[in-house]
Amino acid sequence: MDTPTLLAHLHHHDTALSLPRGACLRWDDADLHRAAHTGDPEGYALLGLAPGVRPWQRARVLLQILAASQAGLDDRARAVQARVARVLTLGLPPAHVITVLLALRRLRANHKHTTRTALRFVLEHPAADALIAARRPALRDCFEHALGAATARGCAGRIAGGDTASDYLQRRLLRFLTDPAAAPARVQALYDAGKAAAATPGGDHAAVGEPVLPVDPARQRPSTITATNRGDIAATLVHLYRGGPSEDLYAALGRYVGAAAAAFPRFTGTVALVLDASASMRGYGDREWAALSQAAALRMVLSQVCARLEVIETGGDERAPRGATDLATGVLDALGADPDLVAVVSDGYENVFPGDLAKVVASLPDAGVTTPVVFCHALFTGSDDLTLRRPAPSLPQRGFWHQDDFAELLPWMFGHCEAGAPWLRAALHDRLDALDRQADTLTARIAA
Repeated sequence: MDTPTLLAHLHHHDTALSLPRGACLRWDDADLHRAAHTGDPEGYALLGLAPGVRPWQRARVLLQILAASQAGLDDRARAVQARVARVLTLGLPPAHVITVLLALRRLRANHKHTTRTALRFVLEHPAADALIAARRPALRDCFEHALGAATARGCAGRIAGGDTASDYLQRRLLRFLTDPAAAPARVQALYDAGKAAAATPGGDHAAVGEPVLPVDPARQRPSTITATNRGDIAATLVHLYRGGPSEDLYAALGRYVGAAAAAFPRFTGTVALVLDASASMRGYGDREWAALSQAAALRMVLSQVCARLEVIETGGDERAPRGATDLATGVLDALGADPDLVAVVSDGYENVFPGDLAKVVASLPDAGVTTPVVFCHALFTGSDDLTLRRPAPSLPQRGFWHQDDFAELLPWMFGHCEAGAPWLRAALHDRLDALDRQADTLTARIAA
């Protein structure tokens, strides 16, 4: 599995899956997803939970892991896929999940894990009653595909006649569920519009459109972005750079960096960080210190996350930006540290021999250098114009302007190097564990 390519695709490609009437499923990147799943089923499923993955890409991951056979997978891989499927059915907009389940019907894909996931979504989703009222024909189709039309209708007929726990229902339906007691009324609602409406008095369909378990936490954006509202670490650094009282600020800085670094596993490899500390990184006016403080915040977090961090400053240092930007020499010096990854952190203004970084990067393969090099854009906002700020367009590039961006930036960075593979897997397992706990809490609250 080509992790950097796949992760970039998951972050940027958000074309919807579509099911044209009477035509094949439109899934424009199916080959990429199938190849990635075949190469590493567990790692592929976990990547669907990576921070910043687009909703329709998460829907594709759900579709792929439900459509594929689990023959030959070990218990661990099967368990991870089941947990990811559960999180995604709660963490995606219900309409996305319904599209996936209908796509499985169109593909005639039905395995035991497919049946289990589909039935739990249709009958146990926290908004199941509202969903059935709003999308009853579609969910009935999903229910019938999961069990087979004859079996589904047989179960519905028995339930309509008063059967709620017979051996027949147990073997054909209830054994797939975690809350069998709730199933009979919802099965009746699937086949009876009147019962569906009665289950949601007042027509409460508000929950139908939104995920009940957001995979990525909502991020509050300030209406006006300044140098000091881009995260606690950068804000504290700006106050220090401006000459604020240092003792309390340094104590706070240590706490903020420690808390941010604690969110990530330990990276056992070596990162060489080429840090642009030139005059342009300092900025001026309302933006003074904004880019440099965010770059320094990243450096501080990496210093606690990485077993070995080599920092090569170019254009000055963090407290005295004074010179021009020579990124090419910085990269060459960084490669001398024999790192697993070189990360260039800059605002993108290369004013010593413009184009030199691009030439150096292009020459590395011919020189036998295989160390991955990535470019991290220090931005003022997420919508900065980078037209004149791409000194090496061939490099993998990602921007960051807020401390919250580190959640996406670090997996993207480490995903480019071999030493980052175990780190990324550990980080995504931690994320799955956290989402699992949230799902358990949500389910328990609704049951109560």
